[in-house]
Amino acid sequence: MKKIIALLLVVCMMFSFAGCGKKEAEYKLGMGVATSLDSSKDGQAQVDSVVAAVVLDADGKIVACKLDAVQNKMKLENGVDTAATFKTKMELGDDYNMVKFSEATKEWYEQANNFAAYCVGKTASEVESTQTKVRDDGLHDGYIVAADETLFASCSIQITSFVEAIVKACNDEQFTTFKTADEFTLGVAANSDASSSTNPTDEKDGSVNMYSEFAAAVVSTDGKILACLTDATQPKVGFDAEGTITSKTFNGTKRELKEGYNMVAYSEATNEWYQQAKAFTDYCAGKTAAEVLAIETKVRADGLHDGYIVAADETLFASCSIQITGMQNVIAKAADYAVKPLH
Repeated sequence: MKKIIALLLVVCMMFSFAGCGKKEAEYKLGMGVATSLDSSKDGQAQVDSVVAAVVLDADGKIVACKLDAVQNKMKLENGVDTAATFKTKMELGDDYNMVKFSEATKEWYEQANNFAAYCVGKTASEVESTQTKVRDDGLHDGYIVAADETLFASCSIQITSFVEAIVKACNDEQFTTFKTADEFTLGVAANSDASSSTNPTDEKDGSVNMYSEFAAAVVSTDGKILACLTDATQPKVGFDAEGTITSKTFNGTKRELKEGYNMVAYSEATNEWYQQAKAFTDYCAGKTAAEVLAIETKVRADGLHDGYIVAADETLFASCSIQITGMQNVIAKAADYAVKPLH
């Protein structure tokens, strides 16, 4: 009898342990973009943006971090190339040629990944407090780099934009949350083009508009998006017929601008861009990258924004009436990079 009872207890314990998987937890996904036009000079417009995506646990600690950057350049000797598109530094990989043209022993993507890994386990304030030093070694004098020797050995490039973007992501007021008890991966992506740029005329300066769209996506082991975010920048660099820079304009990302983006004031829209983008990213949760790309669309022909490619689903269109193709592409790319990282 005792043996039977003991056997039953063992069986019960086995079932008990089998039912005790990892406990579901809630996480926050945040994204931040740090943008500068400072490198623009006569003859060349340049936009530099670092994008960071972070997943935070209930204690505000980073459990996942991804970085990428766009360094969009446009020569102005022959005007602006409106057909130009740009790869991110992660997408360029070894072709970014940091090792070839400097003393660096690691490419940009390796150094960025090393810094992102360094930030895992830290809070926003701890990342912001990363100790730095100013290089004065005759190679990159003035660069603000990591003071910690171990970190500097794996990431010797300037880290100020990394820190700024990651802290922004941690403090993202428009974060989204997700719950899971399973493993997940994080991806970040950016798409840029110069299609809305204009060349100068006798009456008006030209404008180099190297706009970028960004996305972050958390993906489950079955390839479905648990949460995602998207944002966009519209920096403008004015120039004259001689290629002289006449102005630099950037007031923040579309999400940062919120009501200041003025979509409602200057169109028939009833929701601002950041609200419509949130409606779209919420709609993407639960879908795979392929399913996001396959969201049914229609072409507007209402006399307001003829030609815009928008959501065919009436419920989605009611909350997101803007063109969705850019958001589809960048969110799907972020999800793909979460499943299969570039590096």
